[in-house]
Amino acid sequence: MRIDCRRKQSGSMRVGGGSTTAFGFGTAIRQGMANFNADVEYDSSVGTESKPSNIWIGRTVEVGSYAPNAYGLYDMHGNVWEWCSDWYGDYPAGSVIDPQGPSTGFFRAIRGGSWFISGGRCRGAIRGNYGPGSKSFDLGFRVVLAPVR
Repeated sequence: MRIDCRRKQSGSMRVGGGSTTAFGFGTAIRQGMANFNADVEYDSSVGTESKPSNIWIGRTVEVGSYAPNAYGLYDMHGNVWEWCSDWYGDYPAGSVIDPQGPSTGFFRAIRGGSWFISGGRCRGAIRGNYGPGSKSFDLGFRVVLAPVR
């Protein structure tokens, strides 16, 4: 068995079909759309964060607590950062479909944001990184069942 944590970059996080929005549900992330630090919401259409609610769950929640994206995937934004099998590195110059990243490195990419951070960091375009042996209270992985080829 192999755990494939590669995110196909940020495509699975968005609606798909040529979507250019920051989130799978549009341009803004607000309380009730995902599990993130809702003390700080984000709207990519104006590029600003706001502090409207002072409501923060402060922990992970059960998968499926929020609506799925157009692919039927749950919690693509927030809840826990997800490990990616890609090594963390600079993006290639220009437009590339499914860039593979460097073949070696010191850090693995993580995506999706978590319950612990602001909404703007939960965008599909945002990556973080951790060393392969790292662990954190807001870091996990997504199990995917796929046919053997």
